[in-house]
Amino acid sequence: MNKLRFYAARTLRDDAALQALSVPQSDLLAELAGKTVALIGNARSLAETRHGAAIDAADLVIRINRAPMPSPESHGTRTDWLALAVRLADADLARIAPRRVLWMSPKRKRLGWRIAHGDGFYLHPLADYHALKDRLAAPPTTGAMMIDLALRSGLARLTLHGFDFFASQSLSGSRTADQVPHDFGAEAAWVADMQRRDGRLILA
Repeated sequence: MNKLRFYAARTLRDDAALQALSVPQSDLLAELAGKTVALIGNARSLAETRHGAAIDAADLVIRINRAPMPSPESHGTRTDWLALAVRLADADLARIAPRRVLWMSPKRKRLGWRIAHGDGFYLHPLADYHALKDRLAAPPTTGAMMIDLALRSGLARLTLHGFDFFASQSLSGSRTADQVPHDFGAEAAWVADMQRRDGRLILA
């Protein structure tokens, strides 16, 4: 797809055309099969830990949005997948250096040409976003969408690092919980319920 067609599809919300740029979800889930996965949230409290070695020891490391990594000791160094719902500067993309970018946001107008045409690009279906939104009764965070997606696979273990449901706010910005559109209480309860149902999910 050339740039003109891409921007036209984005502007006209032609999701079928944009989905044609994406690897199938089945391919993504197959890549997770049998693997230990570390999903890294952006809670400020993670910076006070020494989880870095455990993060880097996972078979696959997934980070979220701007993926701040203030210290290898707390955050590790690897990024295999980047789950994204914000515009990202080229410098940030180069710093994070993911092997695969997953566009999780329903806001297709924020999706950039370079990201959409990168190797292994994945576009999260709108139907999946809306199903989780209905379950939580609020727009889901990128982390919640990634948990929901990953647990559909045959992965061996999904460990969450840096998820405190905004108790310590985010390393990515200064907004408070009441300044963002998510329901962190609902997400915390949902994750706790998922842990009870699925022993592969671990909150570090």
